[in-house]
Amino acid sequence: MSCRCLIVDDNRRFGEEARSLLEGEGIAVVGIAASGEEAVRMASALAPDVALVDIRLGEESGFDVARSLVDGASATPPAVILISTHDPREFSDRIAASPAIGFLAKTDLSAERIRSLLSD
Repeated sequence: MSCRCLIVDDNRRFGEEARSLLEGEGIAVVGIAASGEEAVRMASALAPDVALVDIRLGEESGFDVARSLVDGASATPPAVILISTHDPREFSDRIAASPAIGFLAKTDLSAERIRSLLSD
């Protein structure tokens, strides 16, 4: 299954490391966005299948970015998976109320986990 991915994270180093990992596992990373505005613009232009969105994007909320991507990025919005280094229990209610299809800890990031969430 081919999968096109947009990474949304304000930590450029993490974005590049995630790109390398995922591309090595067969996922095409079409871009890395550092802000919500950039993510929406890139999602509209690049039409990814999935967007990995960090819950904390500097001053921005990843939950707000997820909503923007799903509600208005393009005619075919990407599936959103929230990511973080933080314990998901801190955000469980917000994750459940978000338009995201799931959550992955950054340490658990893999093509297999992404594909599993996409197939649920």
